[in-house]
Amino acid sequence: MTHIDPTRAQFDAFKGLDRDHPVEMLNLVRFRDLANYPGDHVLTRDGLTGAEAYGHYGKHSGPVLQKVGGEIIWRGGFEAMLIGPDDEAWDALFIARYPTAHAFLAMVSDPEYQAAVATSRLIRCTPAAGGSVFG
Repeated sequence: MTHIDPTRAQFDAFKGLDRDHPVEMLNLVRFRDLANYPGDHVLTRDGLTGAEAYGHYGKHSGPVLQKVGGEIIWRGGFEAMLIGPDDEAWDALFIARYPTAHAFLAMVSDPEYQAAVATSRLIRCTPAAGGSVFG
């Protein structure tokens, strides 16, 4: 099963949360082997991999992320699943911070994302202070 778009219940729950404070979105992304653009998209003929398509998306969405006041605050590379499903491996892992949920919602309609991504996990988090203890 792939996860690219939220279910209606997930989106309703997201919209029901406070939208006027900063949010951080944990992103876990697996790329398609080959990009799956709509037939009329200008890049359909190029035969891009999912990674290449995601790079294209990143290049074009970066200015939009900056325009809405967002930023990538952490990025890492997947090494191994220690706890969790053995069949889950991720090509891109990062945390994006948005000044408000409104700013995040301004970002999510970009069709380039869906062409590149096979499946993902997108988890909304409330920013909190770090430290040396878990609790």
